[in-house]
Amino acid sequence: MRQNPSFAMSDVGEIRRLIEQNPWVTIVSSTESGLVASHYAVLLDADSEDLTIVGHVGKPDDLIHGLGEHELLVVVQGPHGYISPGWYGDVQSVPTWNFVSAHLTGTPELLTPEENLEVLERLVARFESGLPQPRLMWEPPNDPEFVRRLEKGTVGFRLTPTKVVGKRKLSQNKPDETVETVIVELESGASPYADPRLPAEMRRDLDTRKAAR
Repeated sequence: MRQNPSFAMSDVGEIRRLIEQNPWVTIVSSTESGLVASHYAVLLDADSEDLTIVGHVGKPDDLIHGLGEHELLVVVQGPHGYISPGWYGDVQSVPTWNFVSAHLTGTPELLTPEENLEVLERLVARFESGLPQPRLMWEPPNDPEFVRRLEKGTVGFRLTPTKVVGKRKLSQNKPDETVETVIVELESGASPYADPRLPAEMRRDLDTRKAAR
């Protein structure tokens, strides 16, 4: 299966949206023992309008990654899915995979326990907010001793990336009519390999490109 050329995404607002909507990330470090990877939820830093993120790792992942000692890579994966050549019509074509992603590289700053508590509280509030009866971190039956004991098992971090690589490959190299056909196929569930959010991402991209012409 051939991968068509990827298209760079440099708009800070779009990458912020990608992080906000896809907070479950992969953290990769190169250590003396080799490459290591972990998976955690992150948030955009509430005190910044750039691409600074905050999060935490559970112990001993901080030691495994050497957190705060060197650069690491944070991979943000947005909607993605397989695109069948049959959707392009009666033309020579091969399969591809559409996707949106961002790679954030930098050396994280370790948070104080109080800063880490604030991040943990924000994380819980963010994901509980979508539930009918949200249960926040400090609410009973949790008590302050329990919450602070929980915090001691984690290490919080803030990462302001020094390098950002954003990619959005959404059939931009195809005529508008073909992109419309792919969107319809994805919306109909024709691909069992696609994130259902992918057609909406393609529609957003297509409309933006049309408006810019």
